[in-house]
Amino acid sequence: METRKIEIPVMADLFARGEKPEYLFWVGCAGAFDDRYKKVVRAFAKILTHLNVSYAVLGKEETCTGDPARRAGNEMLYQMQALQVIEIFKMYEVKKIITICPHCFNIFKNEYPDLGGVYEVINYLQFINGKIEEGKLNIEPESLKNVTVTYHDPCYLGRANDIYDEPRSILKKLTGNMVEMERNKSFALCCGAGGAQMFKEAEKGEKEIFIERTEDALKTEAKVIATACPFCMTMLTDGLKYKNREEEIKNYDIAELIVQSLEL
Repeated sequence: METRKIEIPVMADLFARGEKPEYLFWVGCAGAFDDRYKKVVRAFAKILTHLNVSYAVLGKEETCTGDPARRAGNEMLYQMQALQVIEIFKMYEVKKIITICPHCFNIFKNEYPDLGGVYEVINYLQFINGKIEEGKLNIEPESLKNVTVTYHDPCYLGRANDIYDEPRSILKKLTGNMVEMERNKSFALCCGAGGAQMFKEAEKGEKEIFIERTEDALKTEAKVIATACPFCMTMLTDGLKYKNREEEIKNYDIAELIVQSLEL
């Protein structure tokens, strides 16, 4: 299947032409630097283009939100990063932000207001589900209707922000075979890389969390593990490799599954 090239609008270019997009699409560090997660960014960008949404990215002007610094205990670095980002948002008069990373979503929504950064922050799954309910995005699930899918709740979407229904609503439209892990929603187990754990060595213990969570997913006998967070994707992909199951069981982001079904 031939992949269609899409143009990603950059905020500085639009402003130079006197244009102002409705949404800032915040790519995030993983979306910018992690080769696997770049595919998720491309998938969501294809969905935005397909929907003819008025959006732009910051491109080279985007920097880290400061979330990992704050989680690791470096409050000064966090505030320096956050204030820098807030100044960029002021320059471009940003009002609405769409994020694909739950960590970016959480910090923009719940922690930036303390520093004066108040925005309408939308997780991409909320955005996509809204477009489906409005009838603007019609999912044709031919490629997935016979595939069993399970969903892993990211901590920063679920427990931190109570976003449980939207991903499940989307997945149930994509496949008739969605199965829940025994631990799900508010009882879901962390993938093991939140709270800046991604950037440090494992601590002493009998089993790493990502292996335990991968075992939860394997018990469902699903062929696809759907994720909605770059850390979760990394940890569960590593878990499938650890269990030597990566050939038969795939880990896809929900945006990628939508693009597959729409053949964008």
